[in-house]
Amino acid sequence: MSSRPRLPRNVWVLGFVSLLMDLSSEIYHALLPAFITVTLALPVVALGAIDGIAEATASFAKLASGRLSDRSMKRKPWVLLGYGLAALSKPLFPLAQGALELMGARFADRVGKGIRGAPRDAIIADETPAEMRGKAFGLRQALDTVGAFIAPLAAIALMFAFADDIRAVFWIAAIPAVLSFLLALVAVHEPAVRAAPAKARAFFHGFRDIDRTGRRLLAVAFLFTLARFSEAFLILRAIDVGVSTALSPLALVAFNLGFMALAYPAGALSDRISPRTVLMAGMATLVVADLILGLGNGIPSLIAGTVLWGAHMALTQGIFLRMIADAAPEHLRATSFGAFYFVTGVGTLLASLAAGFIWDRDGGSATFLAGAAAAAVALAMFSLLREERRVSG
Repeated sequence: MSSRPRLPRNVWVLGFVSLLMDLSSEIYHALLPAFITVTLALPVVALGAIDGIAEATASFAKLASGRLSDRSMKRKPWVLLGYGLAALSKPLFPLAQGALELMGARFADRVGKGIRGAPRDAIIADETPAEMRGKAFGLRQALDTVGAFIAPLAAIALMFAFADDIRAVFWIAAIPAVLSFLLALVAVHEPAVRAAPAKARAFFHGFRDIDRTGRRLLAVAFLFTLARFSEAFLILRAIDVGVSTALSPLALVAFNLGFMALAYPAGALSDRISPRTVLMAGMATLVVADLILGLGNGIPSLIAGTVLWGAHMALTQGIFLRMIADAAPEHLRATSFGAFYFVTGVGTLLASLAAGFIWDRDGGSATFLAGAAAAAVALAMFSLLREERRVSG
């Protein structure tokens, strides 16, 4: 009687490493809207700019680290560098006194995320058989989201414990980030070398080697990300409909509940049916979520729309990654992941800036209705593309 194949050890380890780092990072993320608009008294557009610019700059780091990982044929050193930089950035948040200092802290944190992203995902793709990649990426996303789910609850508890002193909470939130780095240091193993380029290539030549299928996936990812601004706007929407500042991080609890519940099932489903079908369902879910958040003006619509926002992430984020893993040749895996994170980071920057301007001018409802329109356009254009044959190797 043959046993069912198991997911590689590194997938589980990286999942728990992600859980700890996300627990730390999402405490900051949950409180940043209040910190920016209340503590530092900055406009909402500053939130969009800080979030969008930080994510976009991180995308340049992802682009570079993915290519460098493929060229060096090493994964772990880049993963450690990324998690280490993110851990070191955490004390900069409570020290920030204005927009520039906060931008520096957010920049260092997101660059750390950028450095580790592509090599980490390449480890998962390197070690996981093609027929299990959906489960592997879904599991890592699910464990990551467990940390993100716990974080807003921890943020609320810490805010009560420290009498709404956001800076004190920021200091405590650095602890799981340090633990994440230490776990990666001792438990992540460098994967065995499976393939290498036929000869040394110029740094940027690897990006030109991405084939037509990979380039089309990148184009779809960019277009869709233009419809998906920062989750920080979910917190602002919660405040907009009457939730107190102290309880506003509960919006991220609802978001991560939807994400966590579906991340692994969505990945496993993409191993059984066309990932394209799952991806289109995720795009449609975002349209519905934005419409509920834009047209509703009470707590029930806030909860429903936010849970669906999380569900759309589960149905798209890991699916994009497994499709990139399927399409990329082994010697360009990290490079392809880096390119994916780069184009989606640019899309996040543009979407977050646009959302901030729309919010300041027309309010929260208009922001989410604009997001619904953009997501519908992305879905319509993707549906017109002919499905490419999947690469199974």
